[in-house]
Amino acid sequence: MAFDLKRRLAAETLGTAILVATVVGSGIMADRLSDDVAVSLLGNTIPTGAILIVLISILGPISGAHFNPAVTMVFAARREIAAAAAALYVLAQIAGGIAGTLIAHAMFDLPLLQVSETVRTGTGQWIAEVVATFGLVLTILAGMRFSGDAIPWLVGLYITAAYWFTASTSFANPAVAGARALSNTFSGIRPVDVPAFIVAEVIGALVATAVVGWMLTERNTAASPIPVKGIK
Repeated sequence: MAFDLKRRLAAETLGTAILVATVVGSGIMADRLSDDVAVSLLGNTIPTGAILIVLISILGPISGAHFNPAVTMVFAARREIAAAAAALYVLAQIAGGIAGTLIAHAMFDLPLLQVSETVRTGTGQWIAEVVATFGLVLTILAGMRFSGDAIPWLVGLYITAAYWFTASTSFANPAVAGARALSNTFSGIRPVDVPAFIVAEVIGALVATAVVGWMLTERNTAASPIPVKGIK
């Protein structure tokens, strides 16, 4: 990469902070402006998809714009980022996520330190997180292969859609899940529910990596033809 590790880590911290501030802040605003849960969810969805397009576009050239430990894990598994750098990426993302939650609370004059009481658990929620993260990683890896310049839009639009077709509203990000546990607002999740979400997200990411690795392997058309019987 053209940028050194310190600048890449700064980009990951800043990007994750802005992402989480958007998720939590837009959830607070939407909940204040409407008593209709569907309208509030829409008010939470659109800003999240939009900010992802912005953040990936402006910070992607610096750090790759992971903003997500599951995504970093995938790139480490593909040996596209060193293990030591990947570990630091994850720490930066966690720190950024926590900072984003605190910033959102500060903007809306809420107590900075909170613990969510929103229940998000059960088989349906866990399956939804597997599906959400599978789709996110599929979008990223296939997008890199075929439409690299469109990745900001692909990811933003995918998350916008996944908010609505998954039962969990598509966290798809361990750092974001942990940060949202620190906000007892519209977008929160109980801390006790976070570990199962993270496990589901890791499973979804790994399955997507395996599927994409197989699906995008091109057939070797230059292979020698099968010999005809009787001809050596």
